[in-house]
Amino acid sequence: MKRLKPPQVVIFSFLAAILIGTAVLSLPQSSSDGASIGIVDAFFTATSATCVTGLVVKNTGIDFSRFGQLVILFLIQIGGLGIMTLSTFFAILLGRKLTLRENVVIKSALDHHSVQGLKMLILYILGIALGIEAIGAFLLYNRFGQIYPSIFHSISGFCNAGFSLNPTSFVQYRHDAYVNFVMAALIILGGIGFIVLIDVRKILRWCFRKVFLRSKEDIRHLFSKLSLQTKVAVSVSIVLILLGGAVFYLIENHRMLYGLGLKNKILASFFQSVSARTAGFNTVPIQNLASPTLFFLIILMFIGASPGSTGGGIKTCTLGVLFAGAISMIKNRNNIQIFKRTIPRPIFRKAVMIAGLAVTWIAVFTMLLAFVESRNESMPNYFLRIFFEVTSAFGTVGLSTGITPLLSVYGKLLIILTMFVGRVGPLTLALAVAMKEQTIIYKYPEEKVMVG
Repeated sequence: MKRLKPPQVVIFSFLAAILIGTAVLSLPQSSSDGASIGIVDAFFTATSATCVTGLVVKNTGIDFSRFGQLVILFLIQIGGLGIMTLSTFFAILLGRKLTLRENVVIKSALDHHSVQGLKMLILYILGIALGIEAIGAFLLYNRFGQIYPSIFHSISGFCNAGFSLNPTSFVQYRHDAYVNFVMAALIILGGIGFIVLIDVRKILRWCFRKVFLRSKEDIRHLFSKLSLQTKVAVSVSIVLILLGGAVFYLIENHRMLYGLGLKNKILASFFQSVSARTAGFNTVPIQNLASPTLFFLIILMFIGASPGSTGGGIKTCTLGVLFAGAISMIKNRNNIQIFKRTIPRPIFRKAVMIAGLAVTWIAVFTMLLAFVESRNESMPNYFLRIFFEVTSAFGTVGLSTGITPLLSVYGKLLIILTMFVGRVGPLTLALAVAMKEQTIIYKYPEEKVMVG
């Protein structure tokens, strides 16, 4: 293990958790009927839970025993918070000091820029995460009236896992604004990223000084103290939530949402916009949505949550950097600027690489899955459903048009691999398998080619 690079350690930790989860979920004790669900379905479920995706080939609340559901919940928790984060937390509890190498591995797992202060950062992340999950469980208990479903859905919501004990996810709570907003809050907080949650302290201090100490600091003073990542992640997330809800409402207003009433239409549109980017819960039947709606949800799933969060996708900050880069090119600027800050060129190149690798993976595996599952070509919107499934797996979202249980063994294996790559990140995977970094000490002559 000492010879492994940090990205390789992260990947192998996820792989180890998946394999252990597969072994346990394949036991008869994990099934509700006392018979093993089979190694492939156990492998699929363990991967989906550890990668906090939510795609299922077996109904979580019906086909698994309480023991099996707890195993899934445990995999969701360690997968959502990060295996390296949790292992480091227990090392801290035991009083063991972190080596420099361990700090570098944790830095890679969290995509943090410094190894300084990682100990306090991890304690803060776990404290805020467990605190939010506890509050979420309490709020859901006020509606569900049962402890176990409240805890399960709170953890699944905050970790953006999409697993539900209800056979139809949250369709039965489509008209319940209380449940919708609690779950939406859990999803947003889990998907916004730990840097943003850390900046919450600055916001709370500013509010305290403003209300109780009658401070004269205006909102611009607070805004200047927030990190650039917080500004980008929050602003892009708000735009995507509002835009997603508006587009969903406009397309489905006279279709899926017909007859629900204005309040319930807005509620369903809002929840699906929040959930589509990474959580995977649904309050409307996804398989009945119009093709334009499915395609727009694919775009939201591809973007995903924010960096350093429990969600997947290329991330909101990646989109923000790409958009800022495009604006700079259009205006013929030499620098990429966001909120009066200059983005380093290596960050922009990384964003381009992440988006490029993601597009390539989804395109190739959509083609492979369409070929493997060609026996289902007579299904309505066959290719769009395949495209939707692969993007949902890559973005670790978990929304499905209902074809997941119908997949062949080879189809399930393709989705398993896509979920794994989507969770660890295509760039992390590329760095893990790359050879030793080369330093080029020469440069070839430049020559222009026509593009566009």
